[in-house]
Amino acid sequence: MTQRIALIVGAGIGGLAAAIALKRGGWNVRVFERAASPRELGFALMLAPNAMRALGALGLAETARQGGVVMTSGEWRRPDGTVLRRLDTQSARALLDEDTVCILRPVLHGALLDAVGLDAIELSADAMRFAAEPRGVVLTLADRRIVRGDLLVGADGVGSVIRRQLQPGEPPPRASGLLAVRGVARDVVQHLGNTSGAQYFGCGLEAGAARAGEREVYWYMSLRADQVSGPRDALTIVGRSAERFHEPFRAIVAGTRSEDLRLDELFDRSPIGGWGRDQVTLLGDAAHPMLPHAGQGAAQALEDAVALGAVLREASDGPAIEAALRHYERVRAARTRAIVDLARRNARIGSIDSAAGCWLRDQVIRYVPESVILKSLVALGRAPEITSVPTR
Repeated sequence: MTQRIALIVGAGIGGLAAAIALKRGGWNVRVFERAASPRELGFALMLAPNAMRALGALGLAETARQGGVVMTSGEWRRPDGTVLRRLDTQSARALLDEDTVCILRPVLHGALLDAVGLDAIELSADAMRFAAEPRGVVLTLADRRIVRGDLLVGADGVGSVIRRQLQPGEPPPRASGLLAVRGVARDVVQHLGNTSGAQYFGCGLEAGAARAGEREVYWYMSLRADQVSGPRDALTIVGRSAERFHEPFRAIVAGTRSEDLRLDELFDRSPIGGWGRDQVTLLGDAAHPMLPHAGQGAAQALEDAVALGAVLREASDGPAIEAALRHYERVRAARTRAIVDLARRNARIGSIDSAAGCWLRDQVIRYVPESVILKSLVALGRAPEITSVPTR
């Protein structure tokens, strides 16, 4: 097989995972990252069993397990600490044959970076546009350099330059009406009690906390933007919102340094039908940005990467590469569209602000049969297998 070159725009979790998957399939990869540093900042990720399975396919599941914390139990609570339901995650583990792991984002990103190798990554390399050629694709960078390859993967996030060229008439992301505050606190693990993590449901407010390392606890708040008055900065919002929670959660929040806090306005955009054309495709948030309320953003990027590597393993010429990409897009678009919808539903449930609606939601959480919960977890945790391109 002749040498095949894959150009990847974006060195986040999705782009690096794609680079690993393609390298394992015999491709030469070049990753272009607009930032000046390869190291990613950020907070933490909850890696559901499907994310861990994808990491296993990339040879990194054990690395993630050792670098993070395996979740063994969880609780759904009201803000005052009243437990609505306890969940033993081992039940889901038995069905899915994989753990749920909470890990600091820089730890996971660092493992992916080490697996790709710095020699494959070009920093301060801002992609501007691409063009299809008879024998591949041409990428133009901001410094006017021209790079050629057999394949281009846009893994450059919600504001993807590659997506903008593929979908020139698409409207920009729209505000979801929600704000998110996220943080990592250290040396406060004791405030989690005897559970690995907890999710809180209030009126117009949702929050959670989970152990992410030996000393670290990751936590977040999601709240309705129309309920936030005054300055919109992380410290002010956290100070006001944390008062609605019981002491253990307040102590976790209080143990967070200001530099370990971040406030984001959450945006949403509708799924698109076509992710690519010719020998160009999208991956991760560039293809299917989703609200964080399903805990699947990184998981779906990892699934994309594994699927992309699988369909392209044997593709050696232009027509075969194009056929592989369109197959990848069909399978992954169906899967991710369902999860985008799930994240939206979860966001609506978490932001209910009427007393009657909150009471009803709490009763559903408390009394829904465990079999229903496990069935939904299994559906989420098993991605459709994609190993080859069907022949006609």
